[in-house]
Amino acid sequence: MGSIHLSYLLLFLTTLGVVLAVSSPDGASDSYWLLRIKSKFVDPYGVLESWSEGTSICTWNGVTCSDDHSHIVRLNLSASGLEGPISPEFAHLTSLRMIDLSNNFLNGTIPPALGELHNLEELLLFSNFLTGEIPSEIGRLRKLQVLRIGANMLTGQVIPEVGKLSELRVLALAYCQFSGKITNEIASNNRIGGHIPASIGQLESLDILNLANNSFTGSIPVELSKLSNLKYLNLFGNDLEGEIPFELNQLVELETLDLSNKNLSETISLLNTHLKDLETLSLSGNFLTRSIPNNFCLRGSSLSLFILADNKLSGNFPLELLNCTSLRQLDLSGNNFGGMLPHGIDRLESLTDLLLNNNSFTGTIPPEIRNLTNLEDLYLFHNMLSGGIPVEIGNLQWLSELYLYENQLSGSIPRELTNCSSLTSIDFFGNQFSGSIPDAIGRVKNLEILQLRQNELSGPILPSLGYCKKLQKLALADNKLSGSLPPTFRFLSELDLITLYNNSLSVLDLPNNSFSGPIPSELALSKNLTRLRLANNFFTGEIPSEFGQLEELRFLDLSFNNLTGNVASSLAGLKNLGHFLLSSNQFSGEIPTWLGSIEGLGELDLLFNNFTGTVPVELGNSPKLLKLSLNYNKLSGTIPQELGSLRSLNVLNLQRNNLSGSIPSTLQKCQKHYELRLSDNNLTGSIPYEIGSLSEL
Repeated sequence: MGSIHLSYLLLFLTTLGVVLAVSSPDGASDSYWLLRIKSKFVDPYGVLESWSEGTSICTWNGVTCSDDHSHIVRLNLSASGLEGPISPEFAHLTSLRMIDLSNNFLNGTIPPALGELHNLEELLLFSNFLTGEIPSEIGRLRKLQVLRIGANMLTGQVIPEVGKLSELRVLALAYCQFSGKITNEIASNNRIGGHIPASIGQLESLDILNLANNSFTGSIPVELSKLSNLKYLNLFGNDLEGEIPFELNQLVELETLDLSNKNLSETISLLNTHLKDLETLSLSGNFLTRSIPNNFCLRGSSLSLFILADNKLSGNFPLELLNCTSLRQLDLSGNNFGGMLPHGIDRLESLTDLLLNNNSFTGTIPPEIRNLTNLEDLYLFHNMLSGGIPVEIGNLQWLSELYLYENQLSGSIPRELTNCSSLTSIDFFGNQFSGSIPDAIGRVKNLEILQLRQNELSGPILPSLGYCKKLQKLALADNKLSGSLPPTFRFLSELDLITLYNNSLSVLDLPNNSFSGPIPSELALSKNLTRLRLANNFFTGEIPSEFGQLEELRFLDLSFNNLTGNVASSLAGLKNLGHFLLSSNQFSGEIPTWLGSIEGLGELDLLFNNFTGTVPVELGNSPKLLKLSLNYNKLSGTIPQELGSLRSLNVLNLQRNNLSGSIPSTLQKCQKHYELRLSDNNLTGSIPYEIGSLSEL
């Protein structure tokens, strides 16, 4: 029985040592120092509320203890909303192997005392507001494997002591304000310059080396090939020059290599049979000129992404690339390749993105493209391709973006294209396509961009296009299309750009949408327009003066927009206008007198604007005028006697202006009047008894 009591006593004392592990500074426990550290933090979200005396330190938020619960070994308070400085009293937590204070709002400097944490393997302080320089004491952390302190406001030089951290695998200093030269350090998105030192090859434990977006000069040191554990090497965006060292082929663990946006030249000497694990290779934006090696992608290559864009490569399509059967993304854009696209392109059956734009390829699009069933993006624009689009393209169920613009393609747009139900963007601008738009285009429900401008397309705009309800940009200008916009266009609620000029359209109805900005003057290029309705949008600016060239226009409705300015005198060219509707805008100035010269004018609606001046007497010369609405403006003067000549007038609305004088008795001649509104003016005198003879009123 006594031994049982003794066991309980030992268990109680052990638990008590963990629960009440707060003592004086002499021989103080981890809990004591954590509470001191807590006192320096501002904790607006209460993430440290569990840090209190009388509870087990191993239950505190973010704390991980050793197996025997004697010490704290990991502290993770990332993204906790903490503010304030990092306490130097972290130095007393000598068993710590990991500190993660990233993604907070910490300020002040990095305490030099952190250099006392000789067991520390990971230090993550990135994405805070830390200032000052990296303390040289960091170089004492001989076991450090991960140092991530980027995305702060740190300045000064990167300390050379970092180069002595032989266990370091990851060093991330991106998005700070470091300057000067690099010695054995690694950084990205800073302003470090000079040569990459050969001694960098001594960091044999590194598996990530990111020197992107700096100002390094000189050549790529061959000593990089000594980093035998390297999996990620990024030298993007520097001023390096010379050839790519063949020795980099010794980096057999390499998975990602980015040497883009530099001044590298000569040949591509990489990717022989040793780099089987390389998945991403980016060499874009250099001056590479020679051909791709014959041993490219042999014997089980893992290459998935190959970017060779914007170099000086020429010749035919590199057939060596057809060996890269694991490729998912291939980008050869912006070179000088020519000749025909290979019929064996379907050997790259895993491709999702094929970018061959901005070259000089000729011939036709090979029908074997049908076998690239994983293809999502196909960019062939700005080449010299000819012939038609192969009907086999309809097999590409995952195709999302198809850019063929600025080629010499011809023939009809195949109906099979509408089988590509995942399409979001089609751009055929600047080709020679003819015939009609496929009648099944409405099946492409996800289509957002349809660019068919500058072709030879003819026939009507089909109603099925209105069922592409996600359409945002529709460019049909510079074709031979005819007819009118179908009623189904009312379903295109997301449409924000449409170009239809230089066609044979007779009717353009786009009311009740959300178009904004100025009304395109190019609409005047559609010379056959008889009806133009842009009402209930958000157009601004003035009516384009070019509209005066639309001599066939009979119906113009621009009401309910935000249009301003005067009504241009050039619109006097609209001699066939029958309906002129400008209500609910912000037009100003005087009502044009030339409106009275349009013999066929039957409806003039200018209400809810800011027109001033008088009611033009010339309006009395419009014998077919049925409706004259000038209400809610700022017109003054008298009501013209000449309005009595409008024998066909049904509606005269002049209310809410500043008109004065008497009501002219000549209005009794308007025997077809059934609505006469003159209220809220400054009219005087009596109501002419002749008005009583208007039997329809």
